[in-house]
Amino acid sequence: MLDPELLKRITARRAELDELEEQLAKQLAGVRAERDELAVAERVLERMTGQLAEERASARPVPGQVGGQTVMLIPHREPGLEENSLPWDYQRIIAAVRQAAGPVMAREVGEVVGVDVSVKAKLEPLRSKLVRLVDRGWLRKLPDGRFTTRL
Repeated sequence: MLDPELLKRITARRAELDELEEQLAKQLAGVRAERDELAVAERVLERMTGQLAEERASARPVPGQVGGQTVMLIPHREPGLEENSLPWDYQRIIAAVRQAAGPVMAREVGEVVGVDVSVKAKLEPLRSKLVRLVDRGWLRKLPDGRFTTRL
């Protein structure tokens, strides 16, 4: 004959193990679900990275043609791209902004690079070049209209 106390302990232990098995099964299901979510996230990230790379490549300026001749456009600033890849007049503009003690107005840059700042028509092309350098990531334009080098 079996000991009733021993049977009771075995039954209690089996119930504990069944409960533990149920908890572990739920935990395993959660781990598997999270792993599946991570795999999906990884695929989405790879696809989006590819799409962004394509968009960036298509957004880059392409050399233009003026009068049958290729003209040099201002490239977007990228890691490894040095200022010496810019046309000489743009290099002078960046140097003038860098030499200033702080943010500068287009008029101040014009004085440094030798533009007749008393004539607005001669200052506007310089302002246009400054804005182009801002658009391409070489300079920064502050809300008050002054220009500074990027940090």
